[in-house]
Amino acid sequence: MAASDTERAQQQIDEIEALSSIYGDDWCVVDEDEKIYCIKISDCLDQPKWTLCLQVILPPGYPTAEPPIYQLNAPWLRGQDYTELANSLEEIYLQNLGESILYLWVEKIREVLVEKAQSSDPEPDIKKITEEVDEDDGDDFLLDYQPTQEDQTKMLNYMTSESQEDEELPPIHHGNPITDRRSTFQAHLAPVVTTRQVKRVLEKLYENKKIASATHNIYAYRIYCEDKQTFLQDCEDDGETAAGGRLLHLMQILNVHNVLVVVSRWYGGILLGPDRFKHINNCARNVLVE
Repeated sequence: MAASDTERAQQQIDEIEALSSIYGDDWCVVDEDEKIYCIKISDCLDQPKWTLCLQVILPPGYPTAEPPIYQLNAPWLRGQDYTELANSLEEIYLQNLGESILYLWVEKIREVLVEKAQSSDPEPDIKKITEEVDEDDGDDFLLDYQPTQEDQTKMLNYMTSESQEDEELPPIHHGNPITDRRSTFQAHLAPVVTTRQVKRVLEKLYENKKIASATHNIYAYRIYCEDKQTFLQDCEDDGETAAGGRLLHLMQILNVHNVLVVVSRWYGGILLGPDRFKHINNCARNVLVE
C-alpha cells in the first residue's frame, strides 16, 4: 500500500513539473502543501478574447484512484456552458482512468475557448474578466446598503397583500457585503409568491452589470402554496457546487417562506475552501433577519 502511495506522490510531482514547464507563467501554485494549483487558459497567446482559470486540488489518491477536485472560474461561464465543459472533463477522466489527465483537461478547455473565439459568440465584456483578478476594486461595485423603515414597511405590505398582480416586480433588498481574502459576497432578497416573480427579480438583478459579472449568483426560493398546503422551492448553484442546496437548507431551518434569496460572489483569486459556504450562509442569514 505504502509503495502505491509513494508511486502516486511521485506521479503527481512529475506531472506538476511537466505542467509548470509547459505553461510557464500561466501555471500558478496556490498552496504547495494542500496541492492546490491554478492554470490560466486562453484562446490564443497574442490578444485573448476568452480566458478561464482552472483551479485543481490533487487528492492523495490521484491519479490512480481519485479524480482531481476542480473549479472553473470565469465570469462569463455559467449555465449550459459550465455544464457542457464539466461533462467534457468528466468524460476525459473516465476515458483515461488511472492516468495523469491535467494536460488533457487544459487542452480541452483551450479547444472550447478557441471554438468560442471563432464562433459568432459576442466577446465577453473585458471589464468582467478583469474584475475577478483585480487587486481590490474598492467597494464601488457593491450596491448601496441602506435598509430604510419605508422599505421594510413596503416589504411587509407586499407579503401580506394577496391580491398583488403576478407580474409586479417585488421590492429588492440588498444586504451588507462580506469580504474575505479579496472575495466579496453580497445577498439580495425579495418577497415572492409565484415563480414568475422569481424570474422577474432575477432578470432585474442581472440588469445590474456588477451582479451580472459576479463569478457566481447562487439562489434559492421557498413559496408556500396555501391551497395545496405545500412548498414550492428550488435552488441554483451557478457553478458553486452544492451552494444552492445549502442555501435552501438554511431557509428551511429558519422556516422562511414566500422569499427569494440570491447571493452574489465576486471571486478574488484566492481559494477560500469551506469558508465560502460559511460566508454565503452568513450573508443570507443576515439579509433574512433584517
